[in-house]
Amino acid sequence: VTYAEDISNKSPSALIYSTHLFYSEYNFTLSALWSPFLVKYKESDPEGHSFNSLMSLYLDEADEEWANEIKNFDYVIISVGQWFFRPLLYYQDGQLIGCHKCNHSNITSLTRYYGYKMAFQTTFKTLLSLKNYEGVTFLRTFSAAHFENGDWNNGGSCDRTRPFTKELKIEEYNKEFYLTQVEEFRKAKAEGIQNGLRFVLINVTEIMWLRPDGHPN
Repeated sequence: VTYAEDISNKSPSALIYSTHLFYSEYNFTLSALWSPFLVKYKESDPEGHSFNSLMSLYLDEADEEWANEIKNFDYVIISVGQWFFRPLLYYQDGQLIGCHKCNHSNITSLTRYYGYKMAFQTTFKTLLSLKNYEGVTFLRTFSAAHFENGDWNNGGSCDRTRPFTKELKIEEYNKEFYLTQVEEFRKAKAEGIQNGLRFVLINVTEIMWLRPDGHPN
């Protein structure tokens, strides 16, 4: 057993939700960087932040919280998904191009999958262009929620105590999220090979979907 020193406040970013742990016996640092969309984002709801408030995504700008931190990392694990269900405004080149669930009739309606796809495009493009980055990039695929009888913040619960059977197919939206990110991953992997960079898939989508008993309230 070894214990880490929390060096989060010594990080250049030092944002409240990110954590940096240093294991001196192994000269090893483990960081969890808070970046729920991978791209730059900000609050945009006139009524303030809530569980379902409107946010703006800048789809062609990587979130500096991770982009400025990882050039010297040996391993990077990307895992993101559930926040894309929120009402979102989409920006590219500084211009509003559309939205998801924003309820504005004068703004083009785009799917959550569009924002998800563009976020991964920007993420992989950023990784491929980072100077001196030689790390191995892992994509941990989309992990579905298992809430029943309501959403996570609206009466839903995860009460199952047994796995699903193989016959229960993964829900369509979970599958679409998975296919979207894997498509962008494959493009990045092909380009990464040419640049001497490794990209590895950690495919957990189906197996985690089958384990609602492992997703307690």
